[in-house]
Amino acid sequence: MKEELIISGRMNPHIDPVLNAWGWEIAFYLFVGGLSAGILFFSALYVIRKRENIYPTAVKIAPLLVPLFLILGLAALFIDLHHKLYFWRLYTTVRLESPMSWGAWTLMIITPLSIAWAASFIKEIFPKFNWWNVKFLNTLEGLIIENRRFIAWPLIIFAIILGIYTGILLSAFNARPLWNTSILGPLFLTSGLSTAAALIVWMSKSKLEREIFTKIDLLLIGIELFLITHLIMGFLAGGQVQVESAQIFLGGEFTTYFWVFIIVIGLIIPAILEVMELYGYHIPAFAPSMLVISGGIIFRFLMVEAGQITRYLY
Repeated sequence: MKEELIISGRMNPHIDPVLNAWGWEIAFYLFVGGLSAGILFFSALYVIRKRENIYPTAVKIAPLLVPLFLILGLAALFIDLHHKLYFWRLYTTVRLESPMSWGAWTLMIITPLSIAWAASFIKEIFPKFNWWNVKFLNTLEGLIIENRRFIAWPLIIFAIILGIYTGILLSAFNARPLWNTSILGPLFLTSGLSTAAALIVWMSKSKLEREIFTKIDLLLIGIELFLITHLIMGFLAGGQVQVESAQIFLGGEFTTYFWVFIIVIGLIIPAILEVMELYGYHIPAFAPSMLVISGGIIFRFLMVEAGQITRYLY
């Protein structure tokens, strides 16, 4: 019997082709989209609960940033497009099976809605603002203010859709094992709500408001850690491709970034600082807030980059 020894070089790094189609633009959009969704959710929720004057930063001030965030996110998406002159074709059809179609139409609705929502609070923040004495704008503002609670309900729904969509956009890619999990939608929504709560704590001057949103952020951090744990356990219980996807964070090239910058610095340390703050220790509000927001940014950049490396190729 003649024995043949077959030697393969597949174990060498970068032997197989790697397609990195998405760069910083998508990761940046996922972050500002989730942050915007979280801010709008809290603002609309507390308008419905009639807590506008108790939580003024969450309801009135933070939403002023949302149109800017969404416009920057849309600009990043536009930069990422290879055929920029044809972006309008997304709005010539509705494809219910396409996450990008859902995202395009959600952004089309929530962006002007967020502008109108923020505009309805401008005079409460800046009393001398008068819309340049344009009668139509003043009439429109009054109409929005009168129906603010009715607007809050669809705003909550679209905020949740936007927050979940930032994760579904990735999870819909079956060819990328790290992304192809139903956990990403709830995880990205939770992360967006957490970063929004952290930003509100940072911006607020009210002790009561900071305390409430610190507690909310602590709850969201706990949920986020649970979902991340479930995500990794799900991969480890799957096939070889899923196990290898998890190993990117368990000894692979992204291990340090994941455990140090996301889990420890982005979640555990700010949670500890927030608990200390609730127990009476003086912790500067910017410290845990900045760590949570930084962790949210790094998480999205890491997921976009790491997910493009995983593949069904053997």
